[in-house]
Amino acid sequence: MAAFDDFVHGLTYEDLPEAVRGHARRWLLDLVGVAVGGRRTQLAQIICDHAAEHFCTEGSSARMLFDGRSVSPAGAALAGGMTIDALDGHDGHKLTKGHVGCGVLPACLAFAETQRQDDGGEFLTALVLGYEIGTRAGIALHRTAPDYHSSGAWVTIAAAAIGARYLGLGPAATREAIGIAEYHGPRSQMMRCIDWPTMVKDGSGWGAMAGVSAAFLAEAGFTGAPAVTVEGDEVADLWSDLGSNWRICEQYYKPYPVCRWAQPAVKAALDLSREHGLASEQIERVEVATFHQAIRLAVRRPLTTEQAQYSTSFPTAVVLVRGGLGPRDVSEDAFADPEVMRLSDGMSFTEEQGFNEAFPARRLARVSLVLSDGRRLTSPPTEAPGDPERPAAHEEVRRKYQDMTVPSLGPERSAEIARLVEGLGPETALGQLLDLVTDGIGAPCQPSHRIEH
Repeated sequence: MAAFDDFVHGLTYEDLPEAVRGHARRWLLDLVGVAVGGRRTQLAQIICDHAAEHFCTEGSSARMLFDGRSVSPAGAALAGGMTIDALDGHDGHKLTKGHVGCGVLPACLAFAETQRQDDGGEFLTALVLGYEIGTRAGIALHRTAPDYHSSGAWVTIAAAAIGARYLGLGPAATREAIGIAEYHGPRSQMMRCIDWPTMVKDGSGWGAMAGVSAAFLAEAGFTGAPAVTVEGDEVADLWSDLGSNWRICEQYYKPYPVCRWAQPAVKAALDLSREHGLASEQIERVEVATFHQAIRLAVRRPLTTEQAQYSTSFPTAVVLVRGGLGPRDVSEDAFADPEVMRLSDGMSFTEEQGFNEAFPARRLARVSLVLSDGRRLTSPPTEAPGDPERPAAHEEVRRKYQDMTVPSLGPERSAEIARLVEGLGPETALGQLLDLVTDGIGAPCQPSHRIEH
């Protein structure tokens, strides 16, 4: 634990390579954009109201993302993590098979506000810290546990580490915080949410809440079992390169607000359609060869946004009909399109062993479009866009952020948040950014744009 503790409490802004700082700002901007999109979902409304009713205590001082109401730090982390996770468009990591940023960001915000820490450089450092610890904890959990657990199971460790740093816990208390967090983290069986998509989703908000609580409990003297995913001999190699191998640079970018496993098929179908200038009416049926987990995303006729986000056939049909895929395309008022339903209902799937063997390091799909004139157009094996090996350009990330935020925040507030995030560092006072990302949002000022790439 000594090296772990040194990293948690000793990491400085100056220790971060410029590329790492750039990635932190990129993921921060993207998370804020997705939070705005997610804030309009029923899931986010329910969880924010729940936190306001049940996590509001005397002296509550942590404001919820894009809500404005103050709750306890644990309540703000819960609501923020679920708000971002409500729209499945945030960054992730291949080997964790999940997402760290959506839980780390609200934990950072909650601790920064309650501890009155206004240093933008420290905030960015804490964000990097969360990504580094959370990603390793996720890989470690997959290595040491036979079941596939949701992101909240290891986001909790990242949130606890952030709390230990902001609270200035000593080595012994830091170890207890990590142990409490691992023990109480939500080890939810992720494939249950894939097979039955509901608002529980990836457990990220619950993990953030548990991790924030763990840090405060350790500060008060509460004890916890040693964290196997941090201290176990079988995962020692994952923690030996803290501060030299920056896992934040390994995160992938998601252009579309649906499960990552569906995005190879979405990309392949969209590329074929654009290359051949097709209208959806020319397509008789769609055939998809992909890996097992993508086929498990089996909802064809979604009734909720959660079902739309955890589907492969529906978003693939959407891009063939509409030429793009954005938040409005996975909202409940967009499910009645008969042309989308025709292609989604008739889509066939084949599990390909080579694609299974490549997963999770690579996520692949091959799409064939059978046209009404008898032609068959087939894509090459296609990977999800935005992988770290082929990162999206900053302009693309910025455009997605604008598409997500301008309709709800207006151009001025959206631009000011982007300016502060992209310049975040030691010279930046965090207070203005905190105000901008926690104040509530009004009705959309214009129709939401569709995200096209």
